Amino acid sequence: MIKTIFTIIMLMISSVTFSQQLPDVSKLYIEWEVVENNHQNETATLSAFTITNKGKQIFPSSGWSMYFNFIRDIKSSTGSVRVERLNGDLFRVFPLKNFEGIKPGASLRIEFVSGDWVVNFTDAPAGLYFIFDAAPTKGYSISHYTVKPSTTPKQYLRFAADKIGLITPEMLYEQNRIITTLPEKDIVKIFPAPLQYQVLTGSVELNAHVEIVSDQTFSNEASYLAETLFGILGKKPVVVPTATSGKMKIQFVKSDFPEEAYELNINDTGVTITASSGHGIFNGVQSFLSLMPPSTWASIKSEVVVPFVSVKDEPRFPHRAFMLDVSRNFQTKQQILRLLDLMAMYKLNVFHFHLTEDEGWRLEIPSLPELTEVGSKRGHTLDSKQFLPPSFGSGPNVTTPYGSGYYTRADFIEILRYATKRHITVITEIETPGHARAAVKSMDARYECLMKEGKKAEAEKYLLRDLQDASEYRSVQGWTDNVINVAVPSVYTFLETVVDDVLAMYKEAQAPINTIHFGGDEVPAGVWEKSPAVEQLMKVNHNIKSTDDLWYYYYGKVNDIAKKRGLTLYGWEEIAMRKTMLDGNKAYIPNPDFVREGLQVDVWNNVLGWGAEDLAYQLANAGYKVVLSCVSNLYFDMAYHKSFEEPGYYWGAFTDLDKPYYFIPYDYFKNSKEDKLGNALDRKIFIGKERLTDYGKKNIVGIQGLLWSETVQGPDRMEYMILPKMLSLAARAWEKDPAWAQEKDEKKSEAMYQEAWSSYLNVVGQRELVRLDNFRGGYHYRIPSPGAIVANGKVLANIQLPGLTIRYTTDGSEPTPKSKVYTGPLAAKGNVTLKAFNTKGRSGRSSTISNP
Repeated sequence: MIKTIFTIIMLMISSVTFSQQLPDVSKLYIEWEVVENNHQNETATLSAFTITNKGKQIFPSSGWSMYFNFIRDIKSSTGSVRVERLNGDLFRVFPLKNFEGIKPGASLRIEFVSGDWVVNFTDAPAGLYFIFDAAPTKGYSISHYTVKPSTTPKQYLRFAADKIGLITPEMLYEQNRIITTLPEKDIVKIFPAPLQYQVLTGSVELNAHVEIVSDQTFSNEASYLAETLFGILGKKPVVVPTATSGKMKIQFVKSDFPEEAYELNINDTGVTITASSGHGIFNGVQSFLSLMPPSTWASIKSEVVVPFVSVKDEPRFPHRAFMLDVSRNFQTKQQILRLLDLMAMYKLNVFHFHLTEDEGWRLEIPSLPELTEVGSKRGHTLDSKQFLPPSFGSGPNVTTPYGSGYYTRADFIEILRYATKRHITVITEIETPGHARAAVKSMDARYECLMKEGKKAEAEKYLLRDLQDASEYRSVQGWTDNVINVAVPSVYTFLETVVDDVLAMYKEAQAPINTIHFGGDEVPAGVWEKSPAVEQLMKVNHNIKSTDDLWYYYYGKVNDIAKKRGLTLYGWEEIAMRKTMLDGNKAYIPNPDFVREGLQVDVWNNVLGWGAEDLAYQLANAGYKVVLSCVSNLYFDMAYHKSFEEPGYYWGAFTDLDKPYYFIPYDYFKNSKEDKLGNALDRKIFIGKERLTDYGKKNIVGIQGLLWSETVQGPDRMEYMILPKMLSLAARAWEKDPAWAQEKDEKKSEAMYQEAWSSYLNVVGQRELVRLDNFRGGYHYRIPSPGAIVANGKVLANIQLPGLTIRYTTDGSEPTPKSKVYTGPLAAKGNVTLKAFNTKGRSGRSSTISNP
């Protein structure tokens, strides 16, 4: 016993002494900056780290490595150190033999050249941490790290002929010039706008004594409305089968309508919602709630006044979807429930849940616990045997909330039930065969564990790769080991097991399921080329003549797995494509073999200028069920505009809320205005492109907004990226084809569009944002910066969203909720700083303009 205590004490002393010997990274201050884009007239960026030692000890010349995540490929570096890519977006900096250390007060500058351009702060290296040779398993994060803004043309212009600089107050003012503030009475009070909407004379006053009249047919909807009104009125209305004389009532009536159609009538007899299904009633309930004053959710009300209306309505598309990636960066269960409430409010009815990726497996599969024991965690590792490496700045610790995390079986069942109550179908995505590193490494861990126990057959049962495969490849995201080997039989055992566990959760939740999304995108060149398992498969299956043919083999087998379970196959556009030759060149065409199988595909690649602008229409015309998921207008992870402070990617477009709003599903060529760089579009790119036929229109089943999460850490950033863009998605998915989209005269169409756009922004700014300030405690939507110009010696300001309050200062300070309100042209000289505020006093970024 005494010996044990002595050993523990000695270990503790040793640990203290050891930690004291390690360099103190808390004294390192690191800055990163863009030196120049278009480096040496190439698609490349020169950038630099500056590491300053503010401690009293020299930072050593050896024995350390600095790790960071970076989305670009690094080609070369300077500074007596080497920068090397490890895997994915993880890089390592380590000293060379001639490195002399960093003396106290001195700095080390490391310049490196990377591919592509850098425009905003989310492009910067992230998640910096040090590992020391003396303590190789513990990472020390850098707390003093800043990203220096790009302010000069050589820093923010992407190439010599780049016409788009950083957004300015003058540019914003010009964009906002056509927007006029409408009086409240002229704003449609139901959103998305109904098919038929008539405001009548009079209003009804709802109070805590209102009763909901419904039979068991609509018990779910009655319960939902009662709970919602409890949060508004402070008392839950009773639900009764027949109305009580003299009581104010909200009545649900069954009639023969299309599935989601409804009628809403509010008059002196009360509120009546008529539909044939619970989904139709639910849609009517959302419209009824939309009629309430937008400040209704701010506090408990003794009564709520709702105008008399007559509404007839039904959706344009049956599939109105939002996709959320929680694999790159995790979101909590509570945040998913907030998202579902948001979707329900705007009548979006499909939640595409992207749960698996290279960087994380987020759903507990009871039959395969390793998927979350290993695949749901990220931290410092070079072998991925216990968890995955850091990605997207998640750092060295497995406890980082957005890097690590998963939904338990109970969590997922709760999410399914919550969605089902709101008539939202959850589509689970199991990404294969690419983007599958989390699954591959999890099954490797399972294999190694069971092999150590001597259980070879059990170890190989769910293996996802050929252990002898010598193929070399690198995915778009930089991974060299992220693709499932589709020639290995255990892959299909794995898929069947995962699918069956997922189906069991849906069954317990009593949630509808008719498909599982099996991914299919971005499998890199080079995979499977040197795999003995592939060679063996080719010997026995003569339909497979090259690795290209493995694609059809794989999805044929996956389709069989789905069909045996009563499911249809769903995936990204690539599952519906076939490689062939045209005039001696490789070509990609809709695969005729899968059309009759009823496959549904999300078509994302219509990047304007890449050549596949018409892919969605090709596939719809060929007979595939198509969900328009186009990057040009519907990727919400794209930055709102070109600004160093604006988060998000921009490889496919800059996407403000106008992009999904002016998207024309049946002819998005017509209203495409900008290329992916933000320049005015050269419409010659549409010459020879396939247009959507009337037959093809029948195969456009819906549209989908998407949020990939590489740059999305935490709930506030998530809500910032999707709001208010989601409102534009809702409008385009639900509302009828607008008149401006049908008008053939280009000038008339544009004039009609501008009028509709201004009216829509009034709905968003004056009603929906106020509602979002209060609903469920408030959502962290993006507040735009004011536009501003100097004209005739005065500062003029405007804002994209009427209803927000512009405040200003003239002393160089940032405006606050107590600063002066801008009400008209300002004669103030010098720098004027303006900022927009919502009803809660939260603001966006400021705009500063100089009045000489």
